[in-house]
Amino acid sequence: MKLLQIYNQYRSLFNGEEAVVELTAELVERHGGTARLLMRSSRDIGMSLVARTQAFWNGIYSREAYQSVERVLEEDRPDVVHVHNLYPLFSPSVLVACKRAGVPVVMSVHNQQLTCPRADHLYRGKICEKCVGGGEYNCVLRNCRQNIFESIAYAARSAFARKMRLFHENVTLFVAVSEFAKSRLVAAGFDESRIVVLRNMVAASSGPADASQGSYAAFAGRMSPEKGLHTLIKATQDFPECPVKFAGSGPLLDQLTRTAPANATLKGQLISSQMMQFYRGARFVVVPSITYEMCPLVILEAFSHGIPVIASRLGAQRELVSDGVNGLLFDPGDPEDLGRKMRQLWNHPELCRELGQAGYERVLRDHSEDSYYERLIGVYRRAMSMTSQVANIAKQDSTSNKATEPVACEGH
Repeated sequence: MKLLQIYNQYRSLFNGEEAVVELTAELVERHGGTARLLMRSSRDIGMSLVARTQAFWNGIYSREAYQSVERVLEEDRPDVVHVHNLYPLFSPSVLVACKRAGVPVVMSVHNQQLTCPRADHLYRGKICEKCVGGGEYNCVLRNCRQNIFESIAYAARSAFARKMRLFHENVTLFVAVSEFAKSRLVAAGFDESRIVVLRNMVAASSGPADASQGSYAAFAGRMSPEKGLHTLIKATQDFPECPVKFAGSGPLLDQLTRTAPANATLKGQLISSQMMQFYRGARFVVVPSITYEMCPLVILEAFSHGIPVIASRLGAQRELVSDGVNGLLFDPGDPEDLGRKMRQLWNHPELCRELGQAGYERVLRDHSEDSYYERLIGVYRRAMSMTSQVANIAKQDSTSNKATEPVACEGH
């Protein structure tokens, strides 16, 4: 298997999507294939008006990115192209390049860029559906990015891609990371028969920790408003008996460092080995997001160490966390409900052990690297078969048209 991955790196550090890109390459190469990564980084975009204007036009349709990918396809001729984030430095133009070269495209839908210009369906801290299926102008009217230039840019690139059907017509198969993610694409008008559900993988630890011995509650993730941090901070403040440790960086880190209650400890960004110890020392992990999550890796990572999860009742979190089986669910944005669930687990450590064990077993059963690889390769092969069939049909049509063309006779 010869794989090319295309990925536009985000400005933020250590996001789950980037981890999936790296793990995919590792798996393919471990099984004897080759994996090349074509990556550009939003961290390289300057803050000047010229740089931002150029990024705006690139995000709509980048001729330069098209030509760059076209050259790579000619040089390497991969069996399949696996696309992740394309905005703003690649743009959907690279999808057109792949189709014209006859190379199948598999696109993982990690977030909600295909249904929301902001990619998070949030407006002033509330779920918003106004742009789904063709209302991108609302992003401008509401100034959803809180920066009118960015709101126009995000709305324009989403509307252009939808109207030109750049994703619809040039992606062979979409990979939805949950049933919820698939339902969002179908609701936005994407062909259900070309959407495959492939949940994220996670490497299980050598054995589950004993969650009953955990000495704190834990949060791991980006320190930003959509992650529901204000809900968790309020619940933490109202439950001083429970120490809560936060791992991660982001725009709210400085503010929370100054204002967090005494029983909250902000650890900042941790490296991989530190994260393992962070999980294994917790009694439970809290995932309080106030927006849809497609398949949050933090839940799977907690389960991989035998630690139960308290999650908001939104999006794919309801698929991963079975209430009362491997964790608990609470009403999103409700610190009182979250506080009740935190007390329930903190005061019943034996329940934490039971729920954590169930989470560990789920990871072994449904999210192991081996099972993920087999399903991923199945997706690649299906995409290759579909592209081959289309090429054969086109070839037959061409041959048929030539056979029916009138033949000129000499002397007439």
